[in-house]
Amino acid sequence: MRQRAGIARIAILLSISSCILVACGTASTTATNPAGPDGALSSALQKLVAIPGGPPGAIAIVQSDSRLRVVTAGVGDVRARTAIAADDTLRIASVSKAFSGAVALSLVSQGKLSVADTIGMRLPTLPAAWGSVTLAQLLQHTSGVPDYIKSPEFVAALKADPLQSLTPMQLLGFVAHEPLAFPAGARYQYSDSDNIVVGLMVEAVTGASYTAALDQHVSVPLHLAKTTLPDNVQLPEPFVRGYDIEIGKPPDDVSMVLNPVLAWASGGMLSTPTELNEFMRSYVRGELFSKATQAEQLQFVPGSSGPPGPGTNAAGLGIFRYQTGCGTVFGHTGNFPGYTLFAASSPDGRSSVVVAVNQQLNSTPVTPAFTLLREADELGVCAALGG
Repeated sequence: MRQRAGIARIAILLSISSCILVACGTASTTATNPAGPDGALSSALQKLVAIPGGPPGAIAIVQSDSRLRVVTAGVGDVRARTAIAADDTLRIASVSKAFSGAVALSLVSQGKLSVADTIGMRLPTLPAAWGSVTLAQLLQHTSGVPDYIKSPEFVAALKADPLQSLTPMQLLGFVAHEPLAFPAGARYQYSDSDNIVVGLMVEAVTGASYTAALDQHVSVPLHLAKTTLPDNVQLPEPFVRGYDIEIGKPPDDVSMVLNPVLAWASGGMLSTPTELNEFMRSYVRGELFSKATQAEQLQFVPGSSGPPGPGTNAAGLGIFRYQTGCGTVFGHTGNFPGYTLFAASSPDGRSSVVVAVNQQLNSTPVTPAFTLLREADELGVCAALGG
């Protein structure tokens, strides 16, 4: 069965971090000028879904002040031949890290956490070698905590049973025997373990589940009814089907081949393009925490070692800065088997963009489809900023 054969490829490509096969759908957009920013974005998405090895479908949400536009290309379901809709559920992968940043920084504003709190203070049962790592370093990926998804033992477990359910402590257990990769704070290195630890810190100070804290501090205040952290592999209807693509073969539906519990606070969330756009606008303009906390968040270090995004990347606390040819935006990228996303907002929260495709595309290796996707991300920034 090809779906089972594709699991090994998924395990290798995993970075919770990322038209030869199907006939292309048509684009829908409110753009009236084909030569303008929205028209350029629409053309880029059409080109992306048309190339061999590209995703079956793509969607972009672009908002400038109150003017919101939806641009789609291709299909979100290769059998039903339906385009991706703005309110369809999809896996948001590592964009979940922005949500864990939002929860943690909200608790910092309330005095329940401090960005200087260490693993040793809040989670004394975790390895003593990690004890000096601070919340700020976890959120900025300067912690040195080894990445569990790169553990050979984790990859082997994933291949053996991608639907299994492991606790956050079990996930960290794959690297608990390892020291820090470098002294805490010495440099940037993206690690999915970081946000697992952040989620556990949240639970330690709230006395409740991370899911409850996510609802209390983000989903309920922002009225994000479809934004959730599931505890199983099921997707609520209507949802965007995610695919594994091999040139010359039919798309393989991988929407539910990997349990998102295995990514938890680091990359297991669900949302919709519309709600993700609303979240990012509110998150970037600091609606969920104080201005003093936001000032601490927006201290950046170069993040060019990954994950890649449009323009030049730098990492803040639970957020990335993308400096593009059309201007600067703050946000996050994500990829998961069957899904790749980019969501960002201008610093004032007035202009925003979400780009999502139903195929995992990342920089290992860099493919023509990945290159086109990053071009589309930047064109989305340009459309949002009016450049």
